[in-house]
Amino acid sequence: MRRLGISIYPDKSDTNELKEYLKLAYSKGFRRIFSSLIEFDDLEDEKRKDKFVEINKFAKDLGYETIVDVNPAVFDKLGVKAGDYSFFNEIYVDGIRLDGGFNGFPEASMTHNNQNLKVEINMSIDNHMIDAIMDYQPNKYNLIGCHNFYPHNYTGLSLDFFYKTTEKFNQYKLRTAAFITSQNEEAFGPWPVDDKLPTLEMHRNLPIDVQLKHYVAMDNIDDILISNSYASEDELEKLSNVDLTKVVFNVKLEDKITDIMTKIVLKEEHLYRGDVSDHLIRSSQSRVKYKGSDFPQVNTPELIKKGDILIDGNGYGHYTGELQIAKTDMKNNGLTNVVGHIAEDEIFIIDFLKPWQRFGLRLADEA
Repeated sequence: MRRLGISIYPDKSDTNELKEYLKLAYSKGFRRIFSSLIEFDDLEDEKRKDKFVEINKFAKDLGYETIVDVNPAVFDKLGVKAGDYSFFNEIYVDGIRLDGGFNGFPEASMTHNNQNLKVEINMSIDNHMIDAIMDYQPNKYNLIGCHNFYPHNYTGLSLDFFYKTTEKFNQYKLRTAAFITSQNEEAFGPWPVDDKLPTLEMHRNLPIDVQLKHYVAMDNIDDILISNSYASEDELEKLSNVDLTKVVFNVKLEDKITDIMTKIVLKEEHLYRGDVSDHLIRSSQSRVKYKGSDFPQVNTPELIKKGDILIDGNGYGHYTGELQIAKTDMKNNGLTNVVGHIAEDEIFIIDFLKPWQRFGLRLADEA
């Protein structure tokens, strides 16, 4: 099951404000937390440690799973020895994310820890580390992966690289995670540089719910985490309303379409046919269900544009009543109605739908 998560930075946050954020996000369905120990330059500062523990315990009592970023240097500072990871239980965290790697055997050994901690591997590196770990027979139930986020403009992952590195973890059926970024101007991350914090560079300036829908469409990431803190309440609400099982596009309908056309667009379940066209995403069940109904030509522009929602009209034979989404611009023969349009900032997502994926359509002003 896909999950939503947030990131918190107790060292840069007011305790009471952070607790309110944790409660709000939990009420919206968020269940995972990313935090970090790497930025702590003085891990022996008891006041800072106490605050960190207080927040972690508060989160655990609410029901969150917390994973903290660490590296070998942090282990040295904490005095954590191989085979004894009880310190992390003491600070109420459920897992450790290894930002820096070892050599395969230590990571595999860590997964057999007595504290039942999750061991999370950095997914944003193109090497054979995960293969080396798997060679040493880890406890796969305690082994997970998570991509990085990138606060500097133009440093985020390319889509091709993201697919390549993610596939390494998918092939072992390991749980995966990646980041989306809040567009709240007051949101912050762990580092001084903050040009938003996405995993994918293409997400940097997109609305947060569109970023999430893109991950849903790609269907290769399990947990999607907001990287910066604090996301706005409106953003949390929008994310909580995103269907995590299928892409539901926001759409605008044409005014003059018929009631049956409106019902087909908004009320019927849509399935991308398995026989793929370069030009159309076809959802054919409506032509079967509404066979014999009247589908007059009410809006048939000469040019169909990418992202247009189409329903074939009377005179198109057995295609009459079929719903389609245009993947390219094309000429209209006068028989196909343009009944609506995918929201502009979501049009690119149609390129990521795969044959037999289900999808939905809903009015943009109801999103």
